[in-house]
Formats: sequence, C-alpha cells, structure tokens
Amino acid sequence: MKLDPSIAAVVTGGASGLGEATARTLAAKGARVALFDFNEERGAAVAAEIGGIFCKVDVTQEESVDAGFTKARAAHGQERIIVNCAGTGNAMKTAARDKATGETKHYPIDAFERIIQINLIGTYRCAAKSAKGMLDLPALDDGARGVIINTASVAAEDGQIGQAAYSASKGGVVSLTLPMARDLMNDGIRVNAILPGIFDTPLMARASDAVRQSLAAGVPFPKRFGQPGEYAALVLAMIENDYFNGEDVRLDGGIRMAPR
Repeated sequence: MKLDPSIAAVVTGGASGLGEATARTLAAKGARVALFDFNEERGAAVAAEIGGIFCKVDVTQEESVDAGFTKARAAHGQERIIVNCAGTGNAMKTAARDKATGETKHYPIDAFERIIQINLIGTYRCAAKSAKGMLDLPALDDGARGVIINTASVAAEDGQIGQAAYSASKGGVVSLTLPMARDLMNDGIRVNAILPGIFDTPLMARASDAVRQSLAAGVPFPKRFGQPGEYAALVLAMIENDYFNGEDVRLDGGIRMAPR
C-alpha cells in the first residue's frame, strides 16, 4: 500500500513511545493520522505537530472507542491503516510468600483482568471495529482495502517471572494474528503483529541507569535498547509490502529473555 494524503490511519497509544514514533512516521509519508490515547495533553500536542487529530480514547470502553472512530473518520474519512500500540504491563507472581511475614497470596484476579482488557481485548476491539469500516472501502491494487498491525511483545514467547498476565495478553495478540488475517483475506485486509524487545520508551526511561545498562547488556546485538523509530520502520515495511500478511515478527536485537 502506497502512503499518500489519500490514506487515513489510526494509531492507538499514539501519544508516546512506539505509537508516537509510528504516528510521526506515517504522517511524514503523507498519511492523515488520528491518534487514540488517554493522555489528552500529550496526544493533542503530538497531533498538532504532525498535522493530525487527537481522539481521547480508553480502549477498554466500547463507547469511547466508537466515539474515537467517529471523530477520526469525520476528519479524515475511513482509515485504511490501524496500528495498535496501546498497552500496559505489571509484574506480580502467580502466587508468592511474603518474605517478612511468611503470608501467602496469589495474583489479584482484577489486576490480571485489567491487563487482558487493555492489551488483548482492547487491541481486538479496535482492530475489529476498524476492519468493519474497511470492508466498505473501494479496493486498491491487488484488491487491497486495509492493513492492521498489532503490537505484542517478546514476552509472548519468553515471559519473565511476574509476567504471567502480561505474557498471556501479548500471547493472545500473537495467536489472533493468523486467524484474523484469514478472516479478512477475501476482503483484502492484511493483519500482522510485531513483538518488540526492550525499547527506549517512557516506561523504560523511569528505570535507574544501573537497570538500563544491565538490560541493554543482555541484548546480543546491537547492545542497546531498541529505538521507537526502528519499530515505526517495521510498521512502514509491513504497510508498504503487500505480501506481508499473517506474520508475527520479533524486533529485539536477538534477545531471548531469561527468567528474570
């Protein structure tokens, strides 16, 4: 799919990190970009800088997502591209013993459900609603109508201690890629997923220098964090190469995560 001003795109989690880099990259290629995010101040600032539109969206809420698509489509028309970057994580063992008191406890179920709601169901919700809209678009070359790119994580395949919920949510994103691509293949909508490794995002910026150096040293090559622009470059390749479909691609410098 060739990017130009006739192409509208939606990027969830577009106010920062991987989503922001993706939004900037797509806008620089000429696409009309709508950012979905919960951070109104930052999202509106990024949208203004790239000539896009900001939509305050909570991906766990049906009405919020519907309102976001309505606003984005009123401004730019039906999107042909959606990149789902909205997500979060936490770290807590499935069950553990308090070192001080000896008391045992299990992972709070509501905390587990929250991660699934945001990372997995939120991704599916936005992808499904975008795909429905794409069905009514006229076909481009090769019958193409749209592209869906979802963000998983290397934790889907080698999750660490405390990542049961996060890994489950991202594993779900990986697992839905092929069946979703098959669901939509006869309507010219491609579906792919990216599994980022350790990237230099606002989340990682909060880590201490010692932690950052230790994590970077564990990357085979190059021995550094991934840059959001490198994620965006892979998004661009998946969009522009029409034979890229039904794939889950690790982007991680060759790292395989240890238990901790």
